[in-house]
Amino acid sequence: MLTLLLVLALPLPEPQISALAQELSGETAKRNLEGLARLHRQRASQGFHSAAELVAERARAYGLSDVAILQFPADGKVVYGTQRSRPAWDAEAGELWELKDSPVKLASYEAEPVALAEDSESADVTAQLVDVGQGTKESDYKDVKGKIVLAGAQPGAVQDLAIGKFGAVGIVSYAQNQKTAWWGEDENLIRWGHLETFSPNKTFAFMVSLKTARALRDRLAKGEAIRLHAAVKAGQHPGNYDVVTATIPGRIANEEIAFSCHLDHQRPGANDNASGCVTILEVARTLQKLIKEKKLPQPLRTLRFIWPPEVEGTTTLLNAKPDFVQRIKAVIHMDMVGGGPVTKAVFHVTRGPASLPSFIHDVAWQFGNFVNEQSYKYAASGSAEFPLAAPEGGKEALLAQDSVFSMGSDHDVYQDSSFAIPAIYFNDWPDRYIHTNFDTAANIDPTKLLRAAFIGAASGYVLANADKPQWVTPAAAGKTACTGDGCLVFRRKPAPKGPLAVFGYDYFKDHFKGAEPKLLGYEGTLPGAIQAGLYGSGEEYAYEILNFADGKRNAQRIRDAVSAEYGPVGLDIVVEYLRALEKIGVVEQLK
Repeated sequence: MLTLLLVLALPLPEPQISALAQELSGETAKRNLEGLARLHRQRASQGFHSAAELVAERARAYGLSDVAILQFPADGKVVYGTQRSRPAWDAEAGELWELKDSPVKLASYEAEPVALAEDSESADVTAQLVDVGQGTKESDYKDVKGKIVLAGAQPGAVQDLAIGKFGAVGIVSYAQNQKTAWWGEDENLIRWGHLETFSPNKTFAFMVSLKTARALRDRLAKGEAIRLHAAVKAGQHPGNYDVVTATIPGRIANEEIAFSCHLDHQRPGANDNASGCVTILEVARTLQKLIKEKKLPQPLRTLRFIWPPEVEGTTTLLNAKPDFVQRIKAVIHMDMVGGGPVTKAVFHVTRGPASLPSFIHDVAWQFGNFVNEQSYKYAASGSAEFPLAAPEGGKEALLAQDSVFSMGSDHDVYQDSSFAIPAIYFNDWPDRYIHTNFDTAANIDPTKLLRAAFIGAASGYVLANADKPQWVTPAAAGKTACTGDGCLVFRRKPAPKGPLAVFGYDYFKDHFKGAEPKLLGYEGTLPGAIQAGLYGSGEEYAYEILNFADGKRNAQRIRDAVSAEYGPVGLDIVVEYLRALEKIGVVEQLK
C-alpha cells in the first residue's frame, strides 16, 4: 500500500512509470560508455570529434530527429559572450625517459594520455631534473635555468614562474587530486594536468604519480643527478568546438526541455563524464522508443539533447544560438552519474541557486526520493515493485541526496542571469578517482546509470508536459531598508552573456585592471561564512551577487540574499565587487 501511495503521488501515472522502468537499460548505457572511454576527448581535438561522431551515430540509430554536429570556430581569437574561444589542442606523441645505463620510461602519452598535460607544446629536450617543491612561489626556485622542474602544483600554476621568469625548459608535475576523505590514499593515481591555454610561456608538462615523484625527490635530496629526455609532438591550432544535438519533437515548436552533459575529458574519463553523456543518450533512446510505440504520448514540448565541451561549449552554444535560449525552458544536466561502490560516490539531485528558484527541482526530487524508497526496499528485502536494478549491476540502495546548489559544470551557464534557464544538476561527489587515470569503465555501475536515467527521463517528460508553468518564481516585492552604499542599485547589461569565469579563460581578470576585489582574493571560505550549515567561497558569492543584480534589488538586499544562501558577508565586499563589475561594463548603476 505504501508503494502504491508513493506511485500515485508522483506526477506520472503508474503505467508510464512502469514503461520507463522496464525499457531503460543500464547495460546499453555502459556499452556506449565503453566506446567513449577509449577516446582522449580534449576540447576541439580529433579525439573529441570522434566522440561526437560516435554520439551522433547512436542518436541517428535510435531514431532521434534533427541530429547534427554544430561547429563553432575556436582559434583563441573569436569571443562568444564571456568565453574567449580556446584553440584546438591535439597530441600525437609524448614520452618522458630517465637517461641512465638502462633508460627508464617514466611517462607515455600513447599508453596513458593523461600523462601529457593539456596544452603542452612540441619539444625534444634533454635536461637535468630539479625539485622546486610546489613551485608556486619565487622562493621555490634556485638555479633552474635550462632544467626541467619537478613540481607538486598543477603545471598551469607553475609555468609562468618556472618557464617565464626563471628559464626552465619543461615541467614534471605530481599534482594531487581534489581533497576528499580518500585524498592521498592511492599514490599510484596520475592526475589530469593543465597548462594555461593563453600563457605566453609555452612549454610541455608531464604528469606522474605521487609514488614516482617521491622516489625522484628522495634521490634528488641525496644529491643524485637525474637527467631526463622529453619528446613531445603536440600543440594548439585553430579548430572548432563540436556540439552534438538531437531532438524528440513535441507538439509545439517554440518550447523545449533540454538534457545536457559534457563530452570532453581525458581518456578514460568514464564517470567524468562519459557517464552523463551515455545516460542522456539512454534517456533519448528510451523516450523515443516508448513514444514511437505509443506507450508514452508525444510530449507537448520538444525534448532536446546536447553534448558539448564543458562550460566553454555551452557558453559558446547559447551565445551563438540565441534561439536555443528562447526555446529552452528548463535543463536536466548530468555530470558524473555512474560511479560504483569503489568510487565512494554519493549521488546528488542538486537544486538551482537562490537567485533562480523553480519548481523543477521539486519534480526531480520526487523521482529521486521514489528511487531511494524502491531501491532500499529491494536491497533490504529482495523485492520491490520497481527495483530499477540492472542485471549486470549492483543491488545497493541509491541513497540519493536532495542537495543545495553547488557550482562546477554546465548548469552554471544555463542558470547565469544572462540566460536564466533553471536547471537540475545530477552529479556524483565525492569520487575518489575523478580526473585520474583510474576513472575507468570498470568502476561504472550499470544499475547506477539506470537509476540516474530513470530520474532524468521521468523528470524531463513531466516538465515537457507541464501545464503552462511559471518556470522561475518571481523575486519577492518590497524594498530593503538601506543607508549609504547599501542603497545602490545595479543591473546586469544585456552583453556580454555568460558566467565570468569559464574553463581556461577568466573574463573578469582579463578585463579588470587594478587590485583584485577582496571577494575574489579569498581562499576557501570567507571569514565567518560557515553558519547553520551554509558555506560559500569567493567564486560562489561572485556568481550569485551578479545573478542578483537585476535592477530591483539594492546592494543591501543582495548582501542579505547571498548571506542567507552562503553565510555572512560584508556589505562593503559586495559593493566593491559590484563596482568592479561596473568598471568592466558587465553591470550598470541605476540612478
